[in-house]
Amino acid sequence: MSEATTANGSAANARRQATQGDVGWLDLAPPLAERWRSLLLVPIVVGAIAYGASYLIAPTYLSSAVFLPPQQQQSTGMAALASQLGGIASLGSAAGVIKSPGDQFVSMLESATVSDRIIDHFKLRTIYNAKYIEDARKALAKHVDISVGKKDSLITIAVEDEDRERAAAIANQYVEELRRLTATLALTEAQVRRSFYEHQMETTKTKLAAAQVALQESGVSGGTLKSEPRTAVENFARLDAQLTVAKVRLDTLRNSMNEGSFEVEQQQALIRALESQKSSIEQNSAASLGDVNYVNRYRDFKYQEALFELYARQFEAARADESREGSVVQVIDTAKPAERRFKPKRSVLTFVAAIGAFALYAGFLIGRSRWRAALSDAATAQKVERLRAAFKRK
Repeated sequence: MSEATTANGSAANARRQATQGDVGWLDLAPPLAERWRSLLLVPIVVGAIAYGASYLIAPTYLSSAVFLPPQQQQSTGMAALASQLGGIASLGSAAGVIKSPGDQFVSMLESATVSDRIIDHFKLRTIYNAKYIEDARKALAKHVDISVGKKDSLITIAVEDEDRERAAAIANQYVEELRRLTATLALTEAQVRRSFYEHQMETTKTKLAAAQVALQESGVSGGTLKSEPRTAVENFARLDAQLTVAKVRLDTLRNSMNEGSFEVEQQQALIRALESQKSSIEQNSAASLGDVNYVNRYRDFKYQEALFELYARQFEAARADESREGSVVQVIDTAKPAERRFKPKRSVLTFVAAIGAFALYAGFLIGRSRWRAALSDAATAQKVERLRAAFKRK
């Protein structure tokens, strides 16, 4: 009796170790091999069902428009100022950080202004069943992907829609809205600059007249100064006027552009170059100037004169910019209605459904086998019965 008890205990311990020990592939293979027919049949059936169900899903079409973003060209005013500065303007350009304009135009395309115009034009609130405009914007954003090429800087607008004609129309409308927006911004910025420089011209004209009167009252003729000091004064006054105009233009640009935009950064670099040049002239010419009273009045007169000339050029340049159209958007590929559907991809959907069914069914067979093996142990079976009884009492 003692030997039989010992043998039964050893068998129970062996079963317990088998259920609690490491599980190898030999432990997993038997339940799968026993059901190999159903293991193959279930994925096939599920894949076939998924393939048939894909016909119930409304097809989605993809249309794309590709265009070259407007180049970051200098305005007429910036070009006119650069022509006056010569090598100093080149130094300012080199010191500035030139950024790709692609990201800026992508942000403009994704703005609420453009989105709202697209939504109103195609009545997307009704199509998307959106009660509020914010919901329509979110739905539109899910259907539109705008990206910039890293190598070629081309902007691609890809639109998904259940209507192939509407998908192409929305992509092309984005390009038109960008043209409209850039034209509006360019005109507004030019108008601000024209009005500002017109006011500055009137103010400078008054100061120039006063400086001329003060110079005449000094009683000293221009021949009193030697050629070299006079030239130094004229150069310093001209440079000081250029620096003033550059600072004024920077303030004007900040009113209509972001701090990190191309023209703002270039203008800041230009101001730094002018200040460095001005400091160098001050150091070199301070000891060579003649009559201080006359020099100060003469320099003020030449400063106001140069400032008035620069403001006049900027005013004319702003008028020219105001008459120009917006930045040119060069379309590479116009969006056309797609011939084939983009979604659903039936082959992919069928494959994923079949693989998922195979994995789930195999897991079910292995789990059931392990559960039955665990119940063969007396201690485990007793715990399961106690758990069942607890649930029944509740």
